[in-house]
Amino acid sequence: MFWDGGEPVTVRIRDVIEALEVAYPADLAEGWDAIGLACGDPEAVVQRVLFCVDPVEATVDEAVDFGAQLVVSHHPLMLRGVHGVPADDPKGRIVHRLIRAGIGLYTAHTNADSAVQGVSDALAEAIGLTVTGPLAPHAEGARTGLGRIGELPLAEPFRDFVARVAHNLPTTAWGVRGAGDPERPIRTVAVCGGAGDSYLATAAAAGVDAYVTADLRHHPAGEHIARAGVPGTDVPALVDVAHWASEWPWCQQAADIVAAALPDTVEVLVSTRRTDPWTLHAGAASDPGRALA
Repeated sequence: MFWDGGEPVTVRIRDVIEALEVAYPADLAEGWDAIGLACGDPEAVVQRVLFCVDPVEATVDEAVDFGAQLVVSHHPLMLRGVHGVPADDPKGRIVHRLIRAGIGLYTAHTNADSAVQGVSDALAEAIGLTVTGPLAPHAEGARTGLGRIGELPLAEPFRDFVARVAHNLPTTAWGVRGAGDPERPIRTVAVCGGAGDSYLATAAAAGVDAYVTADLRHHPAGEHIARAGVPGTDVPALVDVAHWASEWPWCQQAADIVAAALPDTVEVLVSTRRTDPWTLHAGAASDPGRALA
C-alpha cells in the first residue's frame, strides 16, 4: 500500500492489467495467441512490477530479488496447450516458483505488437525514427497493425545506419547484420519487432530504404536481395537483429504506461537480464584457414 494525501492506496493486479489493456487492447491479439493473466490472483495487492520480454528462470530470479508481486512479459509462458505444469518441467517449474513467491504473470503479446504505440513503435523510437504509420495496418487508414514505417531526420549511408541500430539496441551474441549496398542512402525505414520476414514483400511495396526486423531466414532474405538486381525494382536493404533485442525497448514503454496510470503507487523495473538464447558468436574471420575467396 502507498499513501496519497495521508490515505492508504491499495493497488491490485487487476488495476495494473486495466492500465495495460487500455494501451494494448486484448481484442487486438491474434486468435492463436495466449495473452492475459497466466497465473496469480487479480485481487492480490501489488507494489512492484517487473517488465521483461521472456518469462524465464533469469527474469523470475530478478522479480524475486526486486520483491515484485507481478511480472509483465511480452512472450507468453505457455503459448501452446499444456496438460499439466509439473515442477520438473521447465515451464511448470516457473509456474511453481511464481506461485510460491506470490508473483503473478501477465502477458501482452500480439495485442502489444499491433496497438498504437506498441512494440514496433518502441523499436522505431529506439533507433531514432519518427513513425508515420503501420507497416501492415489492420484496415486501410488504420493506425493499428503490425510493424511501423518511419523516417530518420537525415539520410545516412547504410553502413552508418546498421551501426546506429547496433548502438541503440542491447548487445547480443547474435549481433546486427546488414544486407545491401553499404553506401546506399537510408532515410525511410520499416521496422517490425520480433520475427518479420513474412513482411518482406510488404516492406518492399512500401518503398522504404531499409527494413529492420529479427529472425530473417536465409532463403527469403537472399531472394529479397536478389530482386535488387532486377531492372525497375528497388527493394529495401535488410537489417537483421536478435529477436529479444528487437522487443526489449517495449519493456520500458509498458513500464512507463503503468507508472503513468498508477503514479506514486507502484514501483516498476525493466529487466536487464539478457534472455536471448544465443551466448556465443564466432566471427567470419575466426578461422582464416577455411575462409573462401
